[in-house]
Amino acid sequence: MPLQVGLFFGSFNPIHHGHLILANFYLQHTELDQVWFVVSPQNPLKPSSTLLNEYHRLHLVRLAIEDEPGLKVSDIEFRLPRPSYTIDTLTYLQEKYPEHKFSVILGSDSYQNLPKWKNYRQILENYNLYVYLRPGHPIVHHEGFPEPKLLKAPLLDISSSYVRECIQKNFSIKYLVPDSVKNEIEQNGYYKR
Repeated sequence: MPLQVGLFFGSFNPIHHGHLILANFYLQHTELDQVWFVVSPQNPLKPSSTLLNEYHRLHLVRLAIEDEPGLKVSDIEFRLPRPSYTIDTLTYLQEKYPEHKFSVILGSDSYQNLPKWKNYRQILENYNLYVYLRPGHPIVHHEGFPEPKLLKAPLLDISSSYVRECIQKNFSIKYLVPDSVKNEIEQNGYYKR
């Protein structure tokens, strides 16, 4: 049996409880054996000026999931050409781990943009998509697309940008992020302007 791996792509700038709840939900409620947080050094659709250094973000994800055997972190995109395109990462991972079956976990906002992705048809033909509903982004059914796997995942209305804003205003980020992540951010002064 191939290992079923769900790939959760993101900047994780920083990782917060919303990300962790989603990853754990997919681990519990699907046939996935593992969920990998694929830390993107640079998202082609996002400005990089507000991004914390990728190795710091990777380390924060490691801290957040260190006691979770089904959750892993991947720095695979650090070694690929930039900006990172999902299809290139998937192709690389499939070659590196031919015994694994990869799926993509994405929000309905990203799913809406799928036709703008590089070689998106190749993704649709070869990988399962697990789509979670993001508020304000209804599921758009694209003509000729296979049905995505839709699950009603519990969502926390917090975002990485909200966490960064709290830090800049000297508000506490307790309960928004794991304590280990909070401590690391505070000790290093991350996200202070």
